[in-house]
Amino acid sequence: MSTEDGERSGRPKYVVTDENIKTIHKMIDDARKLKLNAIANTLNISIERVHHIIHEYLGMTKLCAKWVQSELTFYQKQRRVDDSEQCLKMIKRNEPEFLRRYVTIDETWLYHFTPKSNRQSSKWTTYDEPAPKHGKTQQS
Repeated sequence: MSTEDGERSGRPKYVVTDENIKTIHKMIDDARKLKLNAIANTLNISIERVHHIIHEYLGMTKLCAKWVQSELTFYQKQRRVDDSEQCLKMIKRNEPEFLRRYVTIDETWLYHFTPKSNRQSSKWTTYDEPAPKHGKTQQS
C-alpha cells in the first residue's frame, strides 16, 4: 500500500499552467462573448479555476455593454437625410395634398429583431479597456 497519489481519471490535479493560460487567452481573443462554462468544458477544468485564470493571470473582466440613447451608423444617418430631402421635395410639389396624407412619427427606429439582453451583450475585456456600447433598441 502506498501513500502517494496514484494515476486517476477526470480533471487534472494542477490546472493553472502556462499552456492553459495561453489557451484560455486565445479562446477569449477569438470569441469575446465566450462563457466560463464553455471554456471549462473545452479544457476539462473547473469553472472556478477558469475564473481565477481569467481574472488573476489575464487581468480580464466581463462587462455588459453600456446602453446609449441612439447609436446610428453612417448609413442610418444618411438615410435620415435622404428621407428628409425627399419629404421636402414632395411638400414643394403639392403641399395641401402632402399635408393631408403625411403621417408624423417620433425619432424611434424600429428593427425587425429581438434586441440582446445585457447578459447576451457582455464581453470579456481587459481592465483598461472601456465598456462596450450598443444603441438602445426596442423589440419589434
